Amino acid sequence: MDQHNLIIILGATAAGKTKLAVSIADALNGEIISADSRQIFKRMNIGTGKDLEEYHINGRKIPHHLIDILEPGERYHVDAFKNDFYQAFESITQKNKIPILCGGTGMYIHSLLQNQTLTAVPVNQPLRDQLNPLSKEELILKLQHHKNQNIDHVDLSSKKRLIRALEVADYLNHNTLEAVERPEIKPIIFGLKNEVEVTRAKILTRLNERFNAGLIEEVEQLIKEGISKEMLVFYGLEYKFIVNYLDGLLTFEELKLRLGIAICQYAKRQNTFFRKMEKDHIEIIWLDASAPSNLLKQLIIEKVLVSGN
Repeated sequence: MDQHNLIIILGATAAGKTKLAVSIADALNGEIISADSRQIFKRMNIGTGKDLEEYHINGRKIPHHLIDILEPGERYHVDAFKNDFYQAFESITQKNKIPILCGGTGMYIHSLLQNQTLTAVPVNQPLRDQLNPLSKEELILKLQHHKNQNIDHVDLSSKKRLIRALEVADYLNHNTLEAVERPEIKPIIFGLKNEVEVTRAKILTRLNERFNAGLIEEVEQLIKEGISKEMLVFYGLEYKFIVNYLDGLLTFEELKLRLGIAICQYAKRQNTFFRKMEKDHIEIIWLDASAPSNLLKQLIIEKVLVSGN
């Protein structure tokens, strides 16, 4: 691992990332850092797919970081993730263990690899509220007339990204960003990928398992604890659709059908983002997620050991 000081395992939802990362951590004396934007919240286990039992292997528990660190109802953002990641990274490396970053939130992983300072720009909710009613065309026009914004790298097809770009430009009008000294990361990146139909089948099977495990009851309990439905909707697809179901807007069969379709579409967006990362010259070693887990583990270990020599 002299050449690389971080292993990254990424992929779309239901690709089997956690199980593989745990087996690698067991073999190489590693610890796992989660790159999942929702698993940071306590008591949101089923809907976020924590699968905490997967961290137990060969009679021991693999240490993991950035899971269950916030209460439901709190907000988290890319810059907070970066700060927490580097804290975990240094803690692991100081113990002479190998950090393994594992997850599907591409924006989090990309922010580390690109070291984007603009993630430190805070949210300006009043400005977002002001911009939200505007069309994408109007937002693009505003960006083009903004003296502090280079729009070459802005995703002009995403209203959310356009608003964020204007938020950044507005902040830089009145503030300067100081560079933060970070430890150097030298990653080797593995991606898990399935055929579309395999991904779909795994997503639907896992969704049924989560309903049987008490997914709806988990959401009901969070509402009883005082977490607003608006906040739950913010936390992602499972919570959004189940809130609609609990409000009587969907039957149970409609819930299963529409939520399954939405998660499949989300997996497609994740893979699109990973392709964007490759266009930004980030090398990802792709592996067939449907291959036997022992074979995948062996392939990764061989790559890691060869690259370290």
